Amino acid sequence: MARVVIYTTSYCPYCFRAKALLRSKSVVFEEIDVTDDPERRAEMEKLSARYTVPQIFIDGKPIGGYDDAQRLENAGKLDRMLGLPG
Repeated sequence: MARVVIYTTSYCPYCFRAKALLRSKSVVFEEIDVTDDPERRAEMEKLSARYTVPQIFIDGKPIGGYDDAQRLENAGKLDRMLGLPG
């Protein structure tokens, strides 16, 4: 299975949705909460070139946020990226 990292904040509804999508697939992920951590948020921005949360990385590759993950899911591409049986 792929290594998944998701940058979140504690108050973001899209973060909750992204985590629910990953959990629905039994994906283990590392969550990095940037709510009160400007250094980690700057790290996220540098890695993703985006300023909004969530930011999801699969095997180090930024895929974007919840909407992007849901588009991949709808297109049938997310499972393959996650290394899930298809």
